[in-house]
Amino acid sequence: MTAPAPRVALITGASSGIGHACATLLASHGLKVYGTARQAVSAPEGCTLLTLDVTRDDSVTQAVGEVLSREGRIDVVVNNAGYGLAGSIEDTSLDEARLQFETNFFGVMRVCKAVLPTMRLLQGGLIVNISSLGGAIGLPFQGLYSASKFALEGFTEALRQEVRPFGIHAVLIQPGDIQTRITQNRVRAQATGPGSTYQEHFEGALKVIEREEQAGIPPDAVAQQVLRLVMGRSFRVRYRVGRLSQTSSVAAKAILPSGMFEKALMSFYGL
Repeated sequence: MTAPAPRVALITGASSGIGHACATLLASHGLKVYGTARQAVSAPEGCTLLTLDVTRDDSVTQAVGEVLSREGRIDVVVNNAGYGLAGSIEDTSLDEARLQFETNFFGVMRVCKAVLPTMRLLQGGLIVNISSLGGAIGLPFQGLYSASKFALEGFTEALRQEVRPFGIHAVLIQPGDIQTRITQNRVRAQATGPGSTYQEHFEGALKVIEREEQAGIPPDAVAQQVLRLVMGRSFRVRYRVGRLSQTSSVAAKAILPSGMFEKALMSFYGL
């Protein structure tokens, strides 16, 4: 009897961090993994790396089309590509805000739209959208990052209801602080600096943000959660991954009076 063909996974943002960990782990468990990155870099072990810019329609269409031409199917998608934009909302230009959404939100939408026709035809598939605890709690001086993740949360809730009749599942993973290159790759709003009314508060909050990121858990923890989903049969809407002190903050937001929670959050960031 011929062995069944391995399932095929497409993982965006696979050059480092969470995406790299997911690609390596899924490949080690027998999946045929295609990772993507904006620029050519070395591929995660056991994976094929494709060039993909999630902010461009043609790039997404080309990369997804290449996987389908080689394999004829895509069974698992991990939408991980994204970056952090820091700065006060007043100091953030509309162009900077649009680019944050083009990557973190519309990039996910582009990939979903590209893979769904084939998943529907095959009557199955799993889409894992990497959100953030910042998609459940608005974080000071990360307002546009949080907004892009809040949008992703609502998008995925709606998507999973629409595609479930076709045997497709869509889920969210909400990581807390993870030890990745998000600290080094963070983009600051250009107006956040000398002359900004918010500079003192921003710099103080950013020190807290970076300290928490450096104390974060390894990206392998997120990859392990993705693997459990790939091997599973039932799927909740969202899964939180991180230190208990962070993941429990979402529950605290739901329980505490809003003013009390906000005061505690501002105190944490030195505001």
